[in-house]
Amino acid sequence: MKTYFAFAVLCSLFLSVSCVRAFLADDLRLAAKLPEPPGSWKAVLGSPHWRVEWFDGEGRKRSATVAGTGGPEISLPGTSASPVLALPFWPEKGIAPGVFRPAGAISPFDVSGGKLALSWQGGVDATLFIELARSADRESPGQGTPRLPQNFNWPRFRGLFDDPENAAGINAQVHADPWLADWSGIAQRAVQSGFDRRRLVPEARSGLELPPWLGPGPWVGASPFAAPLVFEESPVFQVRSSAADTWVSAEWILRANAETRILLELPAKEGRAR
Repeated sequence: MKTYFAFAVLCSLFLSVSCVRAFLADDLRLAAKLPEPPGSWKAVLGSPHWRVEWFDGEGRKRSATVAGTGGPEISLPGTSASPVLALPFWPEKGIAPGVFRPAGAISPFDVSGGKLALSWQGGVDATLFIELARSADRESPGQGTPRLPQNFNWPRFRGLFDDPENAAGINAQVHADPWLADWSGIAQRAVQSGFDRRRLVPEARSGLELPPWLGPGPWVGASPFAAPLVFEESPVFQVRSSAADTWVSAEWILRANAETRILLELPAKEGRAR
């Protein structure tokens, strides 16, 4: 009888410990809430489709494609910070995921009531998270412990853009449009020597003048923070030296850097003749 009782206690204890471990290891099941697209995007391109990307509890990359405003249910690690991206795209216009800048979020900071609220600022945060992880993976083992994105002070970083009192010392252009900065380079330097807000500066750009027959616009850029461009004479776009930027008008898609430009005719809206 005593042997049976001891065995039962051990089984009960084992099951209790197992349940606690299972609870701690459980992923978070969350409904992703997508942000409202900028009005200028919708005016030129209509409502986007979305490709939502995240990493599950085992570190595997997952994705789901949705149309409209309803986001998918996703599973995220319950014990560490994790990024989520939502890439807008317009398949009927020939604009693939990754051309326009993403929305995003970082769990658990954007979790409330079983929902994960994705935002346009969150897209910057999630992109930096992924770039920090890539840079940390590239660091040599002999260079010490890498600065992991899970340990980064994300609330403080977001406060640089959300809280005017914390914006001192940040370049005004980057504060207005964070996608002007080189987040890959910023992440690499942050992993090597720590984060410094003084590195939040725009990438170098130069003017690219194109023929006036392209039209005055409005031209919408890939950043949700950027205002549409309207030109009185020949269009002039600010382009980077190597990486390409994208602008779209009612008739054209322009993808260009300082050396190369690609101009595509935008498919006509249904019922509209060229």
